[in-house]
Amino acid sequence: MDKRQIPDHFSSGQRYAYRFEHWLFQARWLLAPFYIGVILALILLLVKFVQQFFLLMPTIFALGEKDLILEVLSLVDLALVANLILMVAFVGYDQFVSSFDTAVSAEEKPKWLTSTGYHGIKLKAMGSIGVICAIELLRVFLNIEDYSEREIAWRVAIMLTISVSGLILAIMDRITHDA
Repeated sequence: MDKRQIPDHFSSGQRYAYRFEHWLFQARWLLAPFYIGVILALILLLVKFVQQFFLLMPTIFALGEKDLILEVLSLVDLALVANLILMVAFVGYDQFVSSFDTAVSAEEKPKWLTSTGYHGIKLKAMGSIGVICAIELLRVFLNIEDYSEREIAWRVAIMLTISVSGLILAIMDRITHDA
């Protein structure tokens, strides 16, 4: 029997439910353009990374240590955001649209893709966001004279909020997996 063929013994209510469920299941493909957009955003991020890298090259010998650290942290920041984008795109597509089983061989598949489910990606995303926030806070501390006490306090509060949120998310994940 074809997957889309409705069995003859179904009542009219079952037929409507079958059609609705089939339509609802196919609606997952509406997410595919989102993942295409996310990958295009990754390309834009790559362009910005390359731009910053090539702008840094001619000034490398003129920069002081602190300024060089800040420039490198900007590159690391972009790399972390790129990793986050890729993780979200891979896991989201694999979990909600279609698995990568047909297009990608087992050797090509990143190990974390097969071992990381939706719960794991939330923790990895929160960890990446925490590191990105910590890099921003490090930038502030390296140029502390440029910030008011209030600005520093807000940035520390945001960092603590993200850290506590990540901790709570990890605890909730642990509780649901142990249950």
